[in-house]
This record gives sequence, C-alpha cells and structure tokens, in this order.
Amino acid sequence: MQTMRNLLGVFLGGAIVVFGSGALADWPVGVAAIRSEPNKTVLVTGRLESGRPMADLSWASSSSMACFPATQNAKFRGNHVLFSTKLPAHAEMYITVTPTDPTKDLSIYAYSIGTNNFRVPPTVPSAVSCEAEYKWDRPKAGRTQGASRTVRLNATTNPYNVLIGVSGPAGATTGEFALSIELKGGAAASTAARGGAAAGPATGWPANVTPVSAAKGQTVAVTGRLESGAPMADLSWASNSSMACFPATQNDKFRGNHVFFSASLPPRSEMYITVTPKDPTKDVSIYAYMVGTNNYSLAPNIASAVTCEAEYKWDRPKRGRTQDSTRTVRLNATTNPYNVLIGVSGPAGSTAGEFTLSIETK
Repeated sequence: MQTMRNLLGVFLGGAIVVFGSGALADWPVGVAAIRSEPNKTVLVTGRLESGRPMADLSWASSSSMACFPATQNAKFRGNHVLFSTKLPAHAEMYITVTPTDPTKDLSIYAYSIGTNNFRVPPTVPSAVSCEAEYKWDRPKAGRTQGASRTVRLNATTNPYNVLIGVSGPAGATTGEFALSIELKGGAAASTAARGGAAAGPATGWPANVTPVSAAKGQTVAVTGRLESGAPMADLSWASNSSMACFPATQNDKFRGNHVFFSASLPPRSEMYITVTPKDPTKDVSIYAYMVGTNNYSLAPNIASAVTCEAEYKWDRPKRGRTQDSTRTVRLNATTNPYNVLIGVSGPAGSTAGEFTLSIETK
C-alpha cells in the first residue's frame, strides 16, 4: 500500500450496514459514514461481502454524471460497497482503494453533490463532479498500474457531500480492502459525514473513536477488530462513584485492547448495544456511557457520566439465566439527547479478533 502522509489511523473496522428505513435528511441505509480530516489521511477497512450488485449502471454514463462510460460497465458488475464523507470548501480530496489481496481487481468511483443532497446510485440524476478508476484495458505509455485505484475531487467556494463506491467485475463479491481519504486544505474543520460537530478532542470525539450513525427505529451494525485498539492501564475511572460502570473486582475482564465507538441517543428513546465476537469462543466485554452533547470525554480521562452500563462474562452461573458470547447493555434518555461512548474489550491477551457491534434505537 502506498505511504500516506499524516496518517490518522484505522478509523473504521468495517463497512456500516443498516437494517431498517433510512432518514429523509441523511444518506440511505447501507452507506458507511467516514469523517474526513483537513490535511490528514483517514484510513478505513471494508469488505465486498457487505455490498450487493447493481443491475442498472446507466446512471454512470449519463451526460449529467459522466462517471465512467458504458463500455466499462463490466468493471463494475460485482458488489458495490458505498461510503460517504464531506468535502469542505477550498479543498481537494484523494480517495484510494487497495485490496488486501493484490491479485484482486477493484474499481472505484466518487461524486460530489450539494450538502442537502443524499442521492445514491442508481437513482442519482446528476452530480457536480464524478470520477472513476478501474483496470486499464491496455497499458498506457510511461505509466504502470498496480492494485490500488485513486480518484480526485476538489471544491472551490462551496462544500459538498461525497458518495464513494467500491466495486469490481462480475464475481467480485468477497474480499477485504482499505479505503483511504486524503484531504488537502479545507476552509474550516471538517464535520462528521452526517453534518455533526467538527472532529478533534476539543470539538468532537478523538480520532480513535468510530462514529456510528444510529437513528430511531433502526438497528445499525458495524464490524470491528480488537487489533485497532490498545490496552488501558488505568481502569479506576470505571469504579468511581460518579461513573459506576463496573466494579474494580471486574477489571480483569477489561485488560485487553479497548476499541471505541460513538453514537447519539435522541430524547425519549432507548438504545440496546450488543457486541458479538465472530469466534464464539472469544470472551469480549462491553461498556457504554452517556454524557452531554457537548462532552467528548474519553476513558480513562472521564470524570463523570449521566449513566454507564457494562456487561462481561459472569463469574458464576445465574439462576434461570444462561450466557453465551454476546454482551448487551441498555441506555435510555427522557427529555434530553446525549452523546454515547461505547467500549469493546476483553481480558488480558484479547488483542486480536473480529466482532460485530449492533445498536438498536427505539
């Protein structure tokens, strides 16, 4: 993979998959939101398994899109995995996809549209700009092509929403890839892909926290890996009286890597957060706490929370109840909205392994 300047880190452990109907004022279900950062490169991972084929590709060759010609449709007959981000004014964006297996043939496209526009293929009628890259049909003089594909978008006086698609030829339905977004310039600090608060420790969650676009009446599922986290030496925050997350007697259940996610809890709603390891023999733990909408304190540097809940492997069986490898916590809000921080961890030595995190908001 190419060297990336100002690498921000692994931002998302996998593509977001949403079950339920999408909100009218946001991207439809199945679009993974990525927070781009001015003058930095954000790296996310995804899998073709999370997408699906697109039978109608006529949108791409229409004159109002001009994304790729119909003669190249065969390069996009595999699954399409969709991502979204923001392109600020006075900035240029380089978007690169690289398959984990360099023998895999991937294609990429990206288009910019207005900040109130959330249309996705194949029902997008027009775009400000659309670019695509795919495997060349024949060599180009003085140039070579590897497994990576890169497109460039730019903005002058206006910001834009950006939709990114990763695909491949017919049969390209499985395989992992890395998607990097390098943002050069930008009139102001970038915002979350849904139009939220600017990123960064002062005005948003730190860069190692993955945002999940939870919404009422939906269940959102994201995949993550313990490899993307780090151990937390100080766990005293969890047992202090202003947090009451889990007792110090249970600290050993949280000695492994901690992987962080964030979500928003609307007023008059409840949230069920569940983690399930891909390998059911793996022992994972979970905690989640609620703080004010202007609070982005991340453990262990958090003094108090509205509430904190945790679940971990029981020390002994509980009468009439059984426990498998899944862990669930519940949070609820009455009249006020809240920021939610979610941590996934495990006992000492839990530093590797894939898991699914689902968030159901009622």
